[in-house]
Amino acid sequence: MDRPVIGITADSEEPGGYSKFPWYALRVNYAAAVAAAGGLPLVLPHETALAADYLDVMSGLVVTGGAFDVDPALFGDNARHETVVLKEGRTDFELAITRGALARDMPVLGICGGQQLLHVALGGRLIQHIPDSVPGALAHEQPNPRDQAGHTVAVEPGTLLHRIVGAAELSVNSAHHQAAADAPAGVVVNARAPDGVIEGTEAPGKAFCLGVQWHPEFHISVGDAKLFEALVAAARAYR
Repeated sequence: MDRPVIGITADSEEPGGYSKFPWYALRVNYAAAVAAAGGLPLVLPHETALAADYLDVMSGLVVTGGAFDVDPALFGDNARHETVVLKEGRTDFELAITRGALARDMPVLGICGGQQLLHVALGGRLIQHIPDSVPGALAHEQPNPRDQAGHTVAVEPGTLLHRIVGAAELSVNSAHHQAAADAPAGVVVNARAPDGVIEGTEAPGKAFCLGVQWHPEFHISVGDAKLFEALVAAARAYR
């Protein structure tokens, strides 16, 4: 099979645990989901100066999640909520490669924190801490395991997401305390949780630019695998 190269952003960790020195990390199921969908997964170290070189050999990008947040200063907030945790080096790299992919109209899939970063790259703003901003909010940091559903989302008809998953509702796993706060010009909301929190956004003016707040790499619904299959199909068309 002719596999398009799909870049996947890695997480970064300080010394401790795996190594006494700084190290990169990526859950196996991110790469496995790309491979199962027909792509060739390529893990991306945070070499910001090499972003354009990475993009030259890629046909699609997955921006992954992680236990950290986008700096509120990047979307115009002067104050930072006490729960916000930064990984500035990772964010700098992910913004550079995401903006580069968008400039090339390369297919992009943002997942959880990656959806939030993609939203900011497209000019959007974020809710810094859902429990403080959404009355009666669901437990978006679900207490049950991540390979199980935490809640449902309503999929907006007519969106790319709806065309891909072919369903009006999905059961999703939820692991976030932030979320998109708006839909700036060129961006539409494609999914919401029952409490109204935005669970997905996309940019219709792009060939394939989609973000979801849950973790489809766990394949807990049929729609999850379809997201990766659609990304790989778009990457083949891009190439």
